[in-house]
Amino acid sequence: MTPGIKALIAWTVALVAAVVAIGWLIYLAFDALLIVYVSVLLAIGFGPIVRAIERRPARRLPRWLAILVVYVVIVGTLTIAAFLVIPPLVRQAQDLWMRLPDMIDRAQTFLIERGVLSDRITLEEAVRGAPGTPGAAVGRVATAVTHVVGAVLGFITILILTFYLLIESHSLFAAFARLFPREMRPRVIAVSAEISIKVSAWLSGQLILAGTIGTTAAIGLYFLGVPYFYVLALIAAIGELVPVVGPILSSVPAILAGLTVSPHTALLVALFWLAQQQLENHLLVPKVMQRQVGVSPVIVIVALLIGGSVLGIIGALLAVPTAAIVQVVVQELLEETDRPSS
Repeated sequence: MTPGIKALIAWTVALVAAVVAIGWLIYLAFDALLIVYVSVLLAIGFGPIVRAIERRPARRLPRWLAILVVYVVIVGTLTIAAFLVIPPLVRQAQDLWMRLPDMIDRAQTFLIERGVLSDRITLEEAVRGAPGTPGAAVGRVATAVTHVVGAVLGFITILILTFYLLIESHSLFAAFARLFPREMRPRVIAVSAEISIKVSAWLSGQLILAGTIGTTAAIGLYFLGVPYFYVLALIAAIGELVPVVGPILSSVPAILAGLTVSPHTALLVALFWLAQQQLENHLLVPKVMQRQVGVSPVIVIVALLIGGSVLGIIGALLAVPTAAIVQVVVQELLEETDRPSS
């Protein structure tokens, strides 16, 4: 075996070992890297808004104050939404709980008359007959609490990291640009600006979708005679921001509110939600994202399918901005290959 072949084998083994080691490190630090990626996307998306506030004509604001203005608006909106949503939902849930035994009794009468059910069961018997032991139920509750605490801590970490990324964006971008040869830096700056525009447009597109779903939900629930329709519409708008499960979770209180009117109303609410989400998934999201972000409906749908399959809810949430970034980079590479060599 010649020395050249030995060196090639050694380099191949070293390269494979390095790839495996990097892949293993990514696997171990996946959750942390995901938080960093989400923070970077938010920092890119909020960047144009922060710069617009920072450079307001009347008086130039410090960058940290401009970022705080954005944060205050977001947190304030969520707080107001919580104050509007939670009290009516608590009253509605209490009312539903009081009426639940009567609803179950009427449903069982309906099923017994048609031969579907042979004997009546009480709500207490149904709860006792639920699968799983009390210990298993306690374990499930503990697991759920752990996940909720982890999600809250992750959300706080993302807010803090996004804040510092926005504060130090200029120095971080300058350091990133220096990784490339001097002649390539203008192209890197142009591509980065295009990515910033697209990610910011994605954020505004999400708000447009939330507003559209909230408005249509309010109109539909009003005409169906559902109580607290404005609160339920607000829940639908917030749920729209969470892909896949958000619309499903937001439909639950609307259907429960419909049950307080009649089972027929609850069925109509469920059908309305199903029709609304089908239009949203196959028409509204692709069209809005195409107009705002410049990504074709085909790419949007494919990205949502792949992202949801790989990472679930988080993957679906990050699918469109990631697809937009990949599209910008691929277009730049294709344009580079099409340029005539000098």
